[in-house]
Amino acid sequence: MLEINKDNFDVEVKQADKPVLLDFWGTKCEPCKALMPAVEKLAERYGDRIKFCKLNTAENRRLAISQKVLGLPTVAMYKDGEKVEELTQDMATPDNIEEMIKRHI
Repeated sequence: MLEINKDNFDVEVKQADKPVLLDFWGTKCEPCKALMPAVEKLAERYGDRIKFCKLNTAENRRLAISQKVLGLPTVAMYKDGEKVEELTQDMATPDNIEEMIKRHI
């Protein structure tokens, strides 16, 4: 999974030529860390059709706020440079993330 920060967000997410799944996580967020292996498995399965990225909100607080990420974990889907769907906190489960992926491929 590609690590996103303020320097590469526009190129890797907003200008991507295919849908982008962006996993917003934090170093102190235990649910985020528990979810990461499941998201990485989904990346192996769907990585040819969707770009998988992650963003550490502790290191990129302003960018996360600019994307209206107010709680963690948050997993968002971007298409054509726009956020089109988002799962947050209790809704950010591996099954729900996979369903979101299927809606956008």
